[in-house]
Amino acid sequence: MPARSASIAAVVLAACLAAPMASAQGGPSITVLAAASLKNALDEAVGSYEKKSGSKVTVSYGASPALARQVEAGAPADLFISADLDWMDYLQQRQLIRPATRVNLLGNRLVLIAPSGSQASFAVDRNMPLAQALGDGRLAMADPDAVPAGKYGKAALEALGAWTAVASRVARTENVRVALAFVARGECPLGVVYATDAAVEPRVRIVGAFPADTHPPIVYPAAVTAAGKSAAAGSFLQFLGSAEAKPIFERYGFSIPK
Repeated sequence: MPARSASIAAVVLAACLAAPMASAQGGPSITVLAAASLKNALDEAVGSYEKKSGSKVTVSYGASPALARQVEAGAPADLFISADLDWMDYLQQRQLIRPATRVNLLGNRLVLIAPSGSQASFAVDRNMPLAQALGDGRLAMADPDAVPAGKYGKAALEALGAWTAVASRVARTENVRVALAFVARGECPLGVVYATDAAVEPRVRIVGAFPADTHPPIVYPAAVTAAGKSAAAGSFLQFLGSAEAKPIFERYGFSIPK
């Protein structure tokens, strides 16, 4: 094949391969897997990015371990945002992310919540009457053996000497937003969630915040996946860490790592 014909063929092939990545808006399409606790803030950030870039960003929310295993199983994803370092490490150890793109995007706080009409009131410390406050009910938490919010919560309760008394009374949920819903609907008298979750649900109130030194720092790392096909994934990740996106996340209660 003449060199010019070969060059044209290569251009046509590249165009065909890129075609599925185009969105109805005319820009590239980006698929994101993100921790459930990010939903409200990330949805707003996505809207801002789509408006300025013309790209289409599709986000699937869930528990970090479930999302990481989806990436491991080959699910289409251009960007992964975890609610803890462990699950990002899990993917990096398996060479399923691009390490050069990995960043610590956000931080959060852990709180104890109750239904908005609850009269529960006590300090979240080593002397808190948590088991008594539960009465005949259960403590709503994301799975403390796997899901980041649950692991942080278990660590905090252990540090405060309260875990043993409530371990058998935990309503384990698949992610932190389900734990939030249990308390919001009055199905559980108390729950452990992120401060950002409590901030977007008017049917709950914060009883108290867990001291930061009772659990590992809450960090949300993000990275482009190794198998990602969207050339715009890096641009979107850069936007999420930009001065333009920062006020969005701070408005929802997230902190920005230094």
